Amino acid sequence: MNTVTLNHGIQMPLLGFGVFQMTDPTECESAVINAIEAGYRLIDTAASYQNETQVGNALKQSGIARRELFVTTKLWLQDTSYEGAKAQFERSLNRLQLDYVDLYLIHQPYGDVHGAWRAMEELLLANKVRAIGVSNFHPDRLADLMAFNKIPPAVNQIEVNPFNQQLHAVPWMKSRAIQPEAWAPFAEGRNGLFQNPLLAKIGNKYGKSVGQVVLRWLYQRGIVSLAKSVRKERMTENVNVLDFELSTMEMTQIAAMDTATSAFFSHRDPAMVEWLANRKIDV
Repeated sequence: MNTVTLNHGIQMPLLGFGVFQMTDPTECESAVINAIEAGYRLIDTAASYQNETQVGNALKQSGIARRELFVTTKLWLQDTSYEGAKAQFERSLNRLQLDYVDLYLIHQPYGDVHGAWRAMEELLLANKVRAIGVSNFHPDRLADLMAFNKIPPAVNQIEVNPFNQQLHAVPWMKSRAIQPEAWAPFAEGRNGLFQNPLLAKIGNKYGKSVGQVVLRWLYQRGIVSLAKSVRKERMTENVNVLDFELSTMEMTQIAAMDTATSAFFSHRDPAMVEWLANRKIDV
């Protein structure tokens, strides 16, 4: 698996496996084991996904050495503070049954993010985490975080797909050595992504699926991507995107698909902020 070097100096795989919405314990464990067998080494979970225990079980069963895996989890909003972050991190670590995580992210850009970040800086210095970052932060929120703290984020995990390409945010992050990571690279199939004529035509040219074309497009943009599937054949398909290359024209054609609009919701929508702020989870 090809990797990218983060600003903290560690290697991160460019393609990972996400477990969002995998709430069935047996299905989640099986999916993670199958993903590792298919070649994935980056496994992405979160306290709010409520499946860290299952991920930890699968990691132990995989037989893969810990140093070969890259495990990400995230701090949920209700504990976004200095003390809250430290306490929730320890609970996540216990559920994952690990001595450290490779990447710890602030899941949402709300609450006392500065206090939480100071706690995460301390976790980094204590070798409890190998890198720290954020998720769903617009560039203005990143700039604010960086201006008032010592250690910059290594990663910002955001929605990136052909309909929401983050054409301003991605170059801005790269100019500050923050690695962009894409959640929902397939937009969960919304807007007819898997039936898109352009993506299908490009896929037919290379003998690849629409999903593989999208993951290759992200790869060529230097964006880490998180694919999700419970089907082993689809996992294997998604991880095999290194044996073809999109042309400059094809990259330009895909760029023209951008609507600069989320396929889901805006993190600047006051109603959504209120909903997230009031979402209490047993984490």
